[in-house]
Amino acid sequence: MTIDSVVLRRRVDELAPALDFYVRLTGLPATRFRLAGLDLASVGPFLLFSGPDKIAERFAAVAATLFVADLDSAVAHCAAFGGEVVAAPAPTPNGRRAVVRHPDGGVYEYVGA
Repeated sequence: MTIDSVVLRRRVDELAPALDFYVRLTGLPATRFRLAGLDLASVGPFLLFSGPDKIAERFAAVAATLFVADLDSAVAHCAAFGGEVVAAPAPTPNGRRAVVRHPDGGVYEYVGA
């Protein structure tokens, strides 16, 4: 199993001031959007978000999105080594995804084919 890239999730109090920092840090433009009641922005390897506590806390429970070539293989690998599948692989508008709790308790979204 190979992880091709990682996007870190970061909750911020206010999106606009945080964007200025992350755009300058990465040298990359931000892409802003709304999803499920949250304001989000993608800036390089960071996914920043803000919004109501109840929604944001649920979104923040997933530490990062890990992109893999073979989603089923990645999920099986995690399960074989003590991981717990929180959400089974399923299609989404951005590709197939699953959510897995690693043996150490970390929760990650996996996205892949």
